[in-house]
Amino acid sequence: MKLFKSLLVAPATIGLLAPFTTFAGEASLNDISKYSNLEHIDLANAFVNDEPNHNPLLAGGEGLVETASPVGGFSETTTASFSVDAVLGQVDGAGDTGDSSNESTSFDFQFNIGLSTSFTGEDSLDIAIDNGSATASTMGGKMGFDTGTALTVDGVTYSFPVGGATMVVGDSTDISSTFTGACTYSSFTDMTPDDCGTGNSIGVGGKGVTASLGYAFDSGFSLAGGISSPQSEIVGDDSDLFGLNAAYTADSYGVAVAYVTDDGGTGTETTTWGVNGYYTFDLASLSVGYETQETGGTDSSGYFVGLSFPEVGPGSVNIAAATDALYADTATEYLVYEASYSYPVNDAMTITPGIFIQETSGDDLTGIAVKTSFSF
Repeated sequence: MKLFKSLLVAPATIGLLAPFTTFAGEASLNDISKYSNLEHIDLANAFVNDEPNHNPLLAGGEGLVETASPVGGFSETTTASFSVDAVLGQVDGAGDTGDSSNESTSFDFQFNIGLSTSFTGEDSLDIAIDNGSATASTMGGKMGFDTGTALTVDGVTYSFPVGGATMVVGDSTDISSTFTGACTYSSFTDMTPDDCGTGNSIGVGGKGVTASLGYAFDSGFSLAGGISSPQSEIVGDDSDLFGLNAAYTADSYGVAVAYVTDDGGTGTETTTWGVNGYYTFDLASLSVGYETQETGGTDSSGYFVGLSFPEVGPGSVNIAAATDALYADTATEYLVYEASYSYPVNDAMTITPGIFIQETSGDDLTGIAVKTSFSF
């Protein structure tokens, strides 16, 4: 199927989401709860309405398959996944501002929906929908939780094969969506990201309209590249983002490198290099990352070191230290430390207590929290 013909399906799919909040209010929680132990739900079965002339999820009938029932249904390849994260925690310390209001106990949550469908068996149209607490507390901000009580479309992407490579195009999509990283550390807070401190390179985001292409060789090597532009001017004079990635991964070790350039749209170009890697021992896995950036003749850098112990009792332990930003050589560096223990209660629920310390120019911030994650 040609790319542009396939992309015509995206507006129709988005139209399906318009009445979602109304349906959610009408649905029976008892009916929905029986799917709580499933990672993916077949929408063709899960959202069938018993009333033959009324289905609040259907919007014009686009993309439907013929069934024996008078009520249309979604394609059998369409699935949905849901997740909820909640955190209860306390942050102590005045931080850089000296504001003691940072010393607080708070509760935050986020709710995420992933919709996915395939038209050829080798492609995938994906939509991410998010919402969360009305405003983020200090703890919610440190955890990187989504905010806003309205359901928000966070991204629409379409991936498909090009020869032996994978192409991803979409809106609000990371150019690193086809990049390969070499990081086994699972972060507790947003201050030590999953990309092992390389969020500006190996985990770089996008600026609007994005295209990314990646190829994985059988030998363990992979190559990828991507470009992202503002929606108003694609590959024009505005701020365009380009990135390249190469990686090698094996069972017990791996290394990845990325180069990213942002033309800034104002003549001030920013270039970033990032590298991360991991090595797995008998009892633990070591992950490291380093990133350097140059903007207008000013250089800055940051680093990350993390240890993961995958089998400690019923769960796993993660410990890390990292710079909380990229710092110029003459600037004072501030570090963040974290430690967490994550254990699954069952297949759909995981509890993770943890602690973090963030250095500041004032009083250091210390946080302790319990995060509970549900997937269904």
